[in-house]
Amino acid sequence: MSSLGEKTIERFSSGFGEFDRVLGGGFVPGSLVLVGGDPGIGKSTLLLQSATLMATERQVLYVSAEESSQQVKLRWQRLQGAQSDMKLLAETDLDLVLKELEIIRPEVAIIDSIQALNDGALSSTPGSVAQVRECAAALQRFAKEYDITLVLVGHVTKEGMLAGPKVLEHLVDAVLTFEGDRFASHRLLRTMKNRFGATYELGVFEMQGKGLVEVLNPSELFMSGESASGVATIVACEGTRSLVVDLQALVAATSYPSPRRTATGLGTSRLHQILAVLEKHLSLPLSRLDCYLAVAGGLQVEEPASDLGVAAAVVSSYRDITIPPRTVFIGELGLGGQLRPVGQLSQRLQEAARLGFARAVLPKGSGLDQIDNLELFEASNLREALVIALDEDI
Repeated sequence: MSSLGEKTIERFSSGFGEFDRVLGGGFVPGSLVLVGGDPGIGKSTLLLQSATLMATERQVLYVSAEESSQQVKLRWQRLQGAQSDMKLLAETDLDLVLKELEIIRPEVAIIDSIQALNDGALSSTPGSVAQVRECAAALQRFAKEYDITLVLVGHVTKEGMLAGPKVLEHLVDAVLTFEGDRFASHRLLRTMKNRFGATYELGVFEMQGKGLVEVLNPSELFMSGESASGVATIVACEGTRSLVVDLQALVAATSYPSPRRTATGLGTSRLHQILAVLEKHLSLPLSRLDCYLAVAGGLQVEEPASDLGVAAAVVSSYRDITIPPRTVFIGELGLGGQLRPVGQLSQRLQEAARLGFARAVLPKGSGLDQIDNLELFEASNLREALVIALDEDI
């Protein structure tokens, strides 16, 4: 290793600041990036717009294996409406694609999609495991040899996994997923693997009539602005990005032999655990009540730092109490009812203060005195935190 010479690698922009954030600062020359997502979610739209923007400064080849060149041009005209030097190839034969890459030698090549390419040396049909593996391996060898940045589009299976199955993920340098509700306007771009940057970064876009537009203040998407019982606000972290998110809970009398527990945007098992802690340590009869929980804006919140906010929303709905406005909850809940510190606390609080929040309830021992105009309330257990937040005995 010590005998290898030093080589400075300069990243280049995808044309979108949100895309660059997810990549770790932009594309790395010679890297392979896999972008996956449900059909119709906007993968081709994102990459066509990105290719158009990159083509103003460098040579870009867009290979369409699923649409004809005229179909791509019609979509490009609707999205962009501007001139571009991007080169377009509508082809499914792997050998012809490799020959075109060798002739043009682009800096960036986008393959849309890898499942539609066909290697004539194999008897299997396009999209099969053998075809996907061999086509991706051949493109990888070419990209590494000629230092071409290669972006592969991959579809997902009915189970939500990258099709292949998963034969592509070990071949590439970065795996991104493009997700969101097709009936909502926003889309989320996440990093699942990145050899050149942090994982679990998040980029936010909004689908409009002329294509995808970056959302520079994504917290606005995930705040309902409501002041009602059952609504609590948390600060979630996605990679290096902090997001202020509203949680909505509804606790109601059940009409079923077994109470219903439904969670949207949060793991159901996590909800069950928090409800059990509330029943055990606060003597709330939640086992005889239905409980519904939803994360505003359709965001998936997986980190345990949301536990305190979930508990506050449930108790607020059960007691029909409105949580004081401009209050955020940050903390992990233990099975004994104790609160545990979470990471990136200072970053979370700064985001809450930037958005005008005045009070933050968090675990004891944070070591922070004051964040701008944000008043900090520390608690050692769940009961103490809820008494502080709701301003009445629990």
